[in-house]
Amino acid sequence: MTDHVDDDPVRVANEVRLGIADHFGWAIAVTASADHEVVDRRRIELIEPGLSAAPIHYESRRLDVAATAALVADVRASVVRAASAALDEITAALDLPILSISLRAWPPDFPDDIAIQRRVPYEARADAIMYRQELSELALARDWEVHRYDAKAVVGQAASMLAERADEVLQGPRATIGPPWTKDHRIALAATIVAG
Repeated sequence: MTDHVDDDPVRVANEVRLGIADHFGWAIAVTASADHEVVDRRRIELIEPGLSAAPIHYESRRLDVAATAALVADVRASVVRAASAALDEITAALDLPILSISLRAWPPDFPDDIAIQRRVPYEARADAIMYRQELSELALARDWEVHRYDAKAVVGQAASMLAERADEVLQGPRATIGPPWTKDHRIALAATIVAG
């Protein structure tokens, strides 16, 4: 799923794509060229220290709805600051502008109401979706395309697109740029390929 698309082939060839494999409060970010070469990889912090990385999943059990909503608002504000700083650092480290960001998909109809998010099955996914929503908004504010991917399928999709180059592109960075090159790195890279 894409929130914005640019079909200019010259622009696409002169820009890079950013893939994110997120976790509670942090993520692996992999930036790749149009030819799928990794030009940057790093762990980024998505929340400032001292706040709960999972306010719905962990903290809402001991808080009422109003207190949970207030905590979520504080956490969202922190995510905006921390993730924005991380995206700015990535942008500053690159020679080419970023065309797109790829984020794990979330249901478009996921409830916004905190009282509903506190209930099963939403409470297990609400925090992760919060990070992705904030990253999406930050990317759109930077005029980047936003792509959403299925984490369970994206590596296979990228391998199909790459055909005989799949191992070289998806596994090669471990040899060419060295460790770490984990499953999260491969997922983030694959997401940039599928977005292209």
